Amino acid sequence: MNRLAGMRLRRRHRTTIADPSAVKDPDLIGRDFTASKPNTKYVGDITYLPVDGGKLLYLATVIALASRRLVGWAIADHMRTDLVIDALAAAERTRGSLAEAVMHTDHGAQYTSRAFADACRRAGVRQSMSAIGSSADNALAESFNATFKRETLQDRKHWSSEREAHLDAFRWLHRYNTRRRHSHLGHRSPIAYETASETTSTTLAPAA
Repeated sequence: MNRLAGMRLRRRHRTTIADPSAVKDPDLIGRDFTASKPNTKYVGDITYLPVDGGKLLYLATVIALASRRLVGWAIADHMRTDLVIDALAAAERTRGSLAEAVMHTDHGAQYTSRAFADACRRAGVRQSMSAIGSSADNALAESFNATFKRETLQDRKHWSSEREAHLDAFRWLHRYNTRRRHSHLGHRSPIAYETASETTSTTLAPAA
């Protein structure tokens, strides 16, 4: 008789925990993860980083749709609203200003909180949210998270320490912005694409 046993899948740790009493912002993206101009549309998300001993770190990101550039990110050992506010503040420092830009996220309690809404208001950012239970509505951020963990963990189940997780994240995120080529960007890295776009926009002759 064959000795067969079912394979137990690793339990996924939830990073999207909705607040049922929170007001949900409309979806201003509509699954259109493109932008014709820089600094106009962004997506944000949180993913967890497993560390030896059952510990978890959390990475919050802000990604530009026009260039796929990671313009802001923050890592912490918690999922409090401060985490996503720190990522937004990092994006604001990178850009200088986020005024009139759209920030699209899921409906997690961090993003529907009053504190995050206040941070967006101060930055001049318009909030946008995906439908409840629909990962496709924030697919670009979900894909980014999956690629990040696949390429940093490389079939391991966790990092050996928080320090290792921080270092791996920093190296990969820097390489992603400066060296990783995207077919969507004409096989250029996000920063190379933005640099070329800025050069083109400043050298074009005005129309007659």
